[in-house]
Amino acid sequence: MKTPSELYERNAAAWDQDRRHARPKGERRWIQRFVNATAPNADVLDLGCGSGEPIAADLIAAGRAVTGVDASPALIALCRERFPDQTWIVADMRELELGRRFGAAVAWHSLFHLPPDDQIALIPVLARHLAAGAPLMFTSGTTHGVTIGQWRGEALYHASLDTGAYAALLAEHGFVVLDHVVGDPTCGGANIWLARREDR
Repeated sequence: MKTPSELYERNAAAWDQDRRHARPKGERRWIQRFVNATAPNADVLDLGCGSGEPIAADLIAAGRAVTGVDASPALIALCRERFPDQTWIVADMRELELGRRFGAAVAWHSLFHLPPDDQIALIPVLARHLAAGAPLMFTSGTTHGVTIGQWRGEALYHASLDTGAYAALLAEHGFVVLDHVVGDPTCGGANIWLARREDR
């Protein structure tokens, strides 16, 4: 089975089309809540930014500067074409060391493509890249394990910790959970976390 990044790289145009034309109606509401939790001049770190649409596009439209990270060069090329004034980086989010702190971070439908142990290791990486008071929003599963889904007839890897493990991990690394919704029907059944990094 190909890794998610390899699958997206090989099918970048198709993924971009599907993503932009099948947007759950409640997604904008969550992005607006996230924006409202950020400072007006916040730089946002978008992990697994894909083609930049629709999430980064919403953030940019709200006046936030975006640094997008994705492992697919083809998807980052689309970001650079569409939003040349923003910062776009081809990288594996697990190896991120940007040497700066951001005013917010989002990992929308991207964290769950990592194996459980890699998700555990990523939370402290996120903490190192966020300023005190910065919000973090991401989607996840609810039970520990791996699920192989399907996209356009190809296997697509997903994994999760259980809900309690996410909560404990966030607390361990200085995050306070502001909201957690399981199976939001307006967002295609997404499980959504909105947290804030505390000053430590």
